[in-house]
Amino acid sequence: MRGKALITSKVIHLIVFLVAISAGLNNSPVKAEAVRVGHVEAELVSEVDEISPGQSIWVGLHLKMDDKWHVYWRNPGDAGLPPKINWDLPDGFEAGSITWPHPERIEVEPVTSFGYYREVLLPVRLTVPESIQIDDTVELKANPEWLVCKQVCIPGEAELSLRLPVSQDHPSYNTAWSDKFNQVRNNLPLKEHGWKISVSGDETGFSVELVKPQWFEADIGQINFFPYKQGVVDISSIQEMTTNDSGYVLLIDRNPNLKQIPDSLSGVLVSSSGWRGPDSEQAIEFVLPVTSDRPEAEALASINIWQALLFAFIGGMILNLMPCVLPVLSIKILGFVNQAGEERGKIFAHGLIFTAGVLLSFIALAVVLILLRAGGQELGWGFQLQSPGFLAGLSIFMFLFALNLLGVFEIGTSLTRLDAGQSSGWSGSFLNGVTATVVATPCTAPFMGSALGFSLSQPAWVSLSIFLFLGLGMAFPYLILSAFPRFLKLLPKPGRWMESLKQFMGFLLLATVIWLAWVLGVQAGVNSVAVLMIALLVSALGGWIYGRWGGQVSSSSARTVATLLAIVLILGSFGFSVSGVGLMAVDEGISYQFSGDGLDWLKFDPDHVAELIESGQPVFIDFTAAWCLSCQVNEKVAFGSEEVRQRIADLGVTTFKADWTRRDDTITRALAEYGRNSVPLYVLHTNDGEEIILPEIITPEIVLDALNKIDS
Repeated sequence: MRGKALITSKVIHLIVFLVAISAGLNNSPVKAEAVRVGHVEAELVSEVDEISPGQSIWVGLHLKMDDKWHVYWRNPGDAGLPPKINWDLPDGFEAGSITWPHPERIEVEPVTSFGYYREVLLPVRLTVPESIQIDDTVELKANPEWLVCKQVCIPGEAELSLRLPVSQDHPSYNTAWSDKFNQVRNNLPLKEHGWKISVSGDETGFSVELVKPQWFEADIGQINFFPYKQGVVDISSIQEMTTNDSGYVLLIDRNPNLKQIPDSLSGVLVSSSGWRGPDSEQAIEFVLPVTSDRPEAEALASINIWQALLFAFIGGMILNLMPCVLPVLSIKILGFVNQAGEERGKIFAHGLIFTAGVLLSFIALAVVLILLRAGGQELGWGFQLQSPGFLAGLSIFMFLFALNLLGVFEIGTSLTRLDAGQSSGWSGSFLNGVTATVVATPCTAPFMGSALGFSLSQPAWVSLSIFLFLGLGMAFPYLILSAFPRFLKLLPKPGRWMESLKQFMGFLLLATVIWLAWVLGVQAGVNSVAVLMIALLVSALGGWIYGRWGGQVSSSSARTVATLLAIVLILGSFGFSVSGVGLMAVDEGISYQFSGDGLDWLKFDPDHVAELIESGQPVFIDFTAAWCLSCQVNEKVAFGSEEVRQRIADLGVTTFKADWTRRDDTITRALAEYGRNSVPLYVLHTNDGEEIILPEIITPEIVLDALNKIDS
């Protein structure tokens, strides 16, 4: 009896144990199983417990190696193979490529390799389709392959799977793995770090110059460079690091078997201390052209300061002819027409005030730009238009300006009346100067590109001087016109036609608002445009109230109430739009760059460009932005030509668009490498290595002339 009782007790405990395991399994939302193959334990893991339709999540391949065994990085070094993942995913799922944490050097005489000891988590971004069903469970399958080595190397592979439930709720993080994912993020190379890097090369090796951000005061420790490509550098040699006033220089021996200096160098720099101070991120990455033994700043200094000032002045004058400035400057011309019959001194005073508005705006723009760049921001000409909040604010400003011209309300109307010399006309002239500068920034005129590119590689006082000359050039034609009023007599005499022209200009400004709203949509999505539309409606209500009850014909109390209410509504619309578009902005910009012009544009990728150039294939790069009116006009004129498109196709030119509509540090750095910090920029790399930079204003003939330099 005692034996039967003992057996019965064991059976009961077994059942309880199995039930407990079963219950535990049922409570675990994520189901995965590690697989051991030889000296490696492999597992497919997820950062979240559940997934939702349309979500983007991180999953990863976790490899745990036996003691002293290792697997390899994306560039394994002298020997080895990097792990790879062959996915078998449900319909609609998309997996990105492996995101590689920085490696460590692995010395196994006589070879040097790059890889990971102990364990590594290789993250992959996974996109979940919108079509999956709520409360369903999906199974992700993968067949990873790897090479694990110690004194010998053993290839391995496994069949892995990961089951994830689908939920409508915001998924919770998998506590078992979220810390691992956070740790591995600290080991991913930073793309935005504030350090300025340039690479020069000669017959012996490469010199990587690193200029510290102003905020960095710590010790960088020891730096090691891990190249992305094999066969470029001598990875077994010691990398020598020196310091200078601005930062550090890392000397790297080139691969002795390399026949010529490569056009570019790419890879990861690993600091033993951290690139943002002690215990911060240890790795940063770069993809840069290799200059012939001169740093970037020196390359940019191909023009001197006097040439840069002259170019800025000429570029500023030409800027007046660009389409973005036209609507506002037309208003200024109306003002000149008004002033045609006035005293010479008063006319000249208006010209000076307009010039002051332009110059102060350019100085303010330059100061902000210089300060932000000093803080490590990668910015260039027109940077403010890369901000959805600024676009929204500018749209409301232009909209109210248009309503004013259309007569909904009247502020500063003396600008277009014969009494323009009265005090309210001064503010109108100054405001025109400010507005002309603000709306000019989407355009770049000839000569401006070189001057602006030069300015941002120089001390602050030189940069300010160049911006000042740019403003002087822009204001110069109007200053001359006001200084010599006899030229004003050539203009038509004031009359009713001015009212009609003024209202017509209002419609041009409304068209500008539509364009700004489109740019906002490209940057931040349709929801942000909806926010802007609401803000425009509210601001229009404020303008109408002021126009209806804020005039002299209304009683004093009515004017006060109308004015206060208009201010509240207009300022409220500004605040609502600037903050609202930020909240509603989508994470990823919606690119306009592939909108059909008959050419097969690829998204700009410095690595891809460098590979094609290195292989001797011709490449054309279009640096552009949705807010750049010059770019839009150029593309319509030049790339709309059937002859240009056919020539590009016949020559096998690979075309890239670098869309700078949103802030993009990679594109900003690429612009700087060509000595520019503004768009448009058109660069042709021929198949024999020649680099041709086209002018800011292009035509089909200019593009064809450049293409003819390709050896077909």
